[in-house]
Amino acid sequence: MSIEATATASLGWNRFLGKHLTLTLGGGILLFFLLLAISAPLVAPYDPIFQNADMRLQAPSFLHPFGTDNFGRDILSRVIWGTRIDLQIAVIGVLFPFLIGTTVGTIAGFFGGLIDAIFMRIVDIILAFPFLVLMLSIIAILGPGLSSFYIAMALVGWVSYARLIRAQMLVLKGSDYAVAAVSLGFSRPRIMFRHLLPNAIAGSIVFSMSDAVLVLLSGAAVSYLGLGVQPPLAEWGVMVAEGQSFITTAWWITLFPGLSIVCLAFGFSMLGDALGELLGVHE
Repeated sequence: MSIEATATASLGWNRFLGKHLTLTLGGGILLFFLLLAISAPLVAPYDPIFQNADMRLQAPSFLHPFGTDNFGRDILSRVIWGTRIDLQIAVIGVLFPFLIGTTVGTIAGFFGGLIDAIFMRIVDIILAFPFLVLMLSIIAILGPGLSSFYIAMALVGWVSYARLIRAQMLVLKGSDYAVAAVSLGFSRPRIMFRHLLPNAIAGSIVFSMSDAVLVLLSGAAVSYLGLGVQPPLAEWGVMVAEGQSFITTAWWITLFPGLSIVCLAFGFSMLGDALGELLGVHE
C-alpha cells in the first residue's frame, strides 16, 4: 500500500472517530469489558473465591491493587470474574424481552382489531404494577437465582418492546410497499417479518441499549437483596452487598464493584445514543 493510500485511510479513520466519538467511547468500553470477561482466567491474579483469613480487609496495595474483603478474597479478581456474570445479565436479560416483545408487537400491530386489543390489555395490566415490585414478586415466587431473574425479566420487560414495534407497524402496514406486497399475494408472515419488521425494528434496537442499563442495575439490585446471584460467586451487586457493613472501614469492597457497574452502564448508554444518531432514532 502506498504512503498516500495509508495516509488517506488513516485520515478517514480519524474523521470517523471524531464524528462518532460517542460510538467509539461506548463501543470501546463494552469491548474492554467483553475482552476482560473472556480473558478472566488469564488476567485475574487470584482465585476469586479463595479465602485467606490472614489477609482480611487489606487496603489496596501492590499485591492486592483493589484490596481484599472480609474473607480475605482479592477484590480485583472478583471484579474481573464478576464481569462475566454481569455481562450475561445485561445480554440475556434484554434478549428474551426483546424477542417476545418484538413478536407480540408485530402481530398486534399488523392484525389490529381483537388481537391487538387483547395484547394491549395485557400490556396495560403489566404496566399497572411498578416494574421492580412485580419483578421481585416473581423472583420471590420462583426462588432466588439467575434463572428466576431471567424469567422475571422476560415476563415483565417485553411490554416496552411490544409497544414500540406495534406503533411502528400501525404506520408501516399502510405504506405503499406493504400494499404492493399484499397485491402480489405474499403471505402475511412474509409481509410482517420480511418487509415490515426490518423497517420497524430500529427504535427497539436503540431502546435495547438503554434497557440493558436498566437490566444491569436491576440484576445488581436483586443480587444486593439476596434474590439474584448467590455467594460465593463473584457478582458486582453481591460484592456491594457484602461490603456495606464495612463501608466506613473498608471502602474499597464496595467502591470498585460499584464503579464497574457505573462504567458498564455508561458504555451501554453511550452506545445507545450513538446508534440512535446513526439510525436516525430519537428516544
